[in-house]
Amino acid sequence: MTSQIEGRGSSSPRDGAECAPSMSPAGGRMWGMPHIEAALSRYRPHSTTVLRVTIGLIFIWFGAMKFVPDASPAQDVATKTMGVLSFGLVPAEATRPMLAVFETTIGLGLVTGVLLRLVLAAFFVHMAGVFSALVILPGEMWNGQLATPTMEGQYVIKNVVLIVACLAVAAEQRRD
Repeated sequence: MTSQIEGRGSSSPRDGAECAPSMSPAGGRMWGMPHIEAALSRYRPHSTTVLRVTIGLIFIWFGAMKFVPDASPAQDVATKTMGVLSFGLVPAEATRPMLAVFETTIGLGLVTGVLLRLVLAAFFVHMAGVFSALVILPGEMWNGQLATPTMEGQYVIKNVVLIVACLAVAAEQRRD
């Protein structure tokens, strides 16, 4: 059911209004634009790998920042959180380089896919530590009002996206 475009004699739609999503063979909605549908079909088998590598690159980047004193905006919160979680057994001056090594190792594992199950386990343990800051450092994470995080709290909370992404990677890994 396409209309002809004025003066062209074409039977295919040319404006956005006529490019409504069509049904895919699987019964789901598609874009209605063959070039986008083709690109998405080519991308789909690689999407989890792209997601894994992208998260890995972010971890390498943020981990590398922790090798340099005062380069990471999360340094103070990370150091304080580690101090509480380790009951003061890990000295503050050792926390930053330890986290740097841990995060870059996770990142390298995600990028390469080597020992991926172990890397994902380390990632989830790390995220548990990161999110614990919301509870053990409430004065730094919250503005004193319900559901109003400080900038540091927002920095922690945005990691939900990384967790969900790594859950997708883990689910794909489990299928393999």
